[in-house]
Amino acid sequence: MSEYHNPVLLDESVSALISSPSGIYADATFGGGGHTSEILRRLSPEGRVVSFDRDSDAIANRPDDSRLTLIRSDFRWIHNHLIHQGYGDGIDGILADLGVSSHQFDTAERGFSFRYDAPLDMRMNQEAAMTATDIVNGYEMEELEKILRIYGEVDNSRRIAQLICKARETAPINTTTELGKAIESALPKFAEHKFLAKVYQALRIEVNQEMKSLEKFLSGASKALKPGGKMVIITYHSLEDRMVKNFIKAGNIEGKVEKDFYGNATAPLKAVNRKPILPQEEEIAANTRARSAKLRIAEKI
Repeated sequence: MSEYHNPVLLDESVSALISSPSGIYADATFGGGGHTSEILRRLSPEGRVVSFDRDSDAIANRPDDSRLTLIRSDFRWIHNHLIHQGYGDGIDGILADLGVSSHQFDTAERGFSFRYDAPLDMRMNQEAAMTATDIVNGYEMEELEKILRIYGEVDNSRRIAQLICKARETAPINTTTELGKAIESALPKFAEHKFLAKVYQALRIEVNQEMKSLEKFLSGASKALKPGGKMVIITYHSLEDRMVKNFIKAGNIEGKVEKDFYGNATAPLKAVNRKPILPQEEEIAANTRARSAKLRIAEKI
């Protein structure tokens, strides 16, 4: 499984998650199965894990363990699935690693990385209809500029959108190489890779509707926990980390604290760690994709 994806902050996240070895836990982002396998390793025969992933490649990594239920689904539906599995009274903990798996980045034909000449795909669910090709060739310039600015925090997002629209007038942009050539003139010298990473992040988020899924997941996960249950989330960029931080604080992604008649905050969670836990230098040296990871832990009130 480590060849598929090297799990980030493994010990820190699983230690924060498990309160009882006989408890019921969910891994909302199964991926290579690293976090799920570690959870199972620490549970007793009575413990149970329900894991989720929308990628068929990830599902193929299922470990042979009768304590595991693996569901192919977007994690936005976690609450409904847990009710269907008979856990309507709540579970003991939910973990989510929001990063793209190493397998997705390293499999050229998936189109997640500009390192390869490949079709502009970027779908986490390979049966989904919309690809990055559809966005690059079909979105109006204003739409492209918006997703680049908001999801990728691309500085000159309007210029990039203009270049894409100009290039596709001559021929459709179908591959990573063609996209790179279309925006080549706007890439900053000596920082091309960092800039392209932001562009690809924006397209990937739009293709997979990641922010909408995360918002629904946070709401559903908070409902699915029993009182005292833990929500453990690993984020990788400021946009998703801000959403998670705000939800833990206020119960909504805007971070607006609402109070009841008596002046008490109505948020369903409370933060366990005020500041995010970061990977140690040794982990970053062994796995550079861990360098931007942040771990936040919350408890159901």
